[in-house]
Amino acid sequence: MKIYQLFKMSIKSIIGNKIRSLLTMLGIIIGIASVIILVAMGQGTTKQVQDSIQSMGTNLITVNIVGNRNENITTKELEQLKTKPGITDISPTLTQNVNIEGNGKTASTSAQAVESNFEKIRNMSIQDGRFINQSDLDNRYYSVVVGTDVATELFNSTNVVGESLSINGVNFTIVGVLASMGTTSMGSSDDTVLIPLTTAQRLLKTTQVKTFYVQASNSSTVDTAMSYLQIFLDKKYNLPISSTTSDTNKYFRVMNETSLLQTATSTQQSMTNMLSGIAAISLVVGGIGIMNIMLVSVMERTREIGIRKALGAKRKAILLQFLIEAVFVSGIGGIIGVLIGIGGSELLQTYNHTAIQLSASVILAAFAFSVTVGVVFGLYPANKASKLNPIDALSYE
Repeated sequence: MKIYQLFKMSIKSIIGNKIRSLLTMLGIIIGIASVIILVAMGQGTTKQVQDSIQSMGTNLITVNIVGNRNENITTKELEQLKTKPGITDISPTLTQNVNIEGNGKTASTSAQAVESNFEKIRNMSIQDGRFINQSDLDNRYYSVVVGTDVATELFNSTNVVGESLSINGVNFTIVGVLASMGTTSMGSSDDTVLIPLTTAQRLLKTTQVKTFYVQASNSSTVDTAMSYLQIFLDKKYNLPISSTTSDTNKYFRVMNETSLLQTATSTQQSMTNMLSGIAAISLVVGGIGIMNIMLVSVMERTREIGIRKALGAKRKAILLQFLIEAVFVSGIGGIIGVLIGIGGSELLQTYNHTAIQLSASVILAAFAFSVTVGVVFGLYPANKASKLNPIDALSYE
């Protein structure tokens, strides 16, 4: 029997059982759509994080002092560090969660106490007004720069320069609004408020600094700058030269843009793989559904198979017909799943503002996997049908 005749018979059988065929495809459709959407979300989020970290500059180094009992870095020590080779500037910062109030509305956000060089080191830009300046620091002015999310949430506008904002019950004057930068591994610059470091130290009654950002001369001097930072920190905390990363992590962490990027990418990739694996289970379940339905189909068409074999149909033709049916079901389900996956991804990006990055290779791989599922799970029922004895099949009730 010619191949096109087998295709014709397979399609006729599928169309003759529309509801059953659709229900059989359902597992494949859900699995394919889930894999495409979840992978697209994972890749989109990864790219967003990568772009955000890279936007901070390839010469940025972050130093975090860990634990409340460890000795903090003093202003004098930071000034000494600025003279080391490869280091251009250093900006200390204090971070604390605060309650803010403005225009009769309240919210909670992260407040960062910074110096005037923080803007340049963190590669920030001002949308309206100005940044914290040296005068604010020298005079401990109650000036505040707000992110776009804070301005919009409290004032329903980003045109808020000159407005009053209360931080933990203390009134500040808004002097600037940050340009939107989105969220990075270091937090969101849109949902934050920045105040002068000296003002914060007086309000909090502390001069301790647990985080500071270091600007290397350029990307090629980052390793040199990190080496001097490591030597300084090892000496400060009396750590031996042979100290391991786990030892130093008890006192401090030194990270540059590359390490942040690798960590963020690795974390996102692991999450994407886990979610994709969970979604792929639906494909396996769908494959089992195909096998079950094909076995039922073999039983229902036992007499038909017997008649065809009695008329001279070869085992290969019977096997191919049922195998083609299984592949058709999984293939059509795969196509529908791909369309739903692409459409669902676009809807999430448009209406939920979810970071999405569709990949042609992932879509093709998902479809190929759905067809493979049809072959693998359709092979047993097809083989069983091809091995039926014509006499037994004809006498089957």
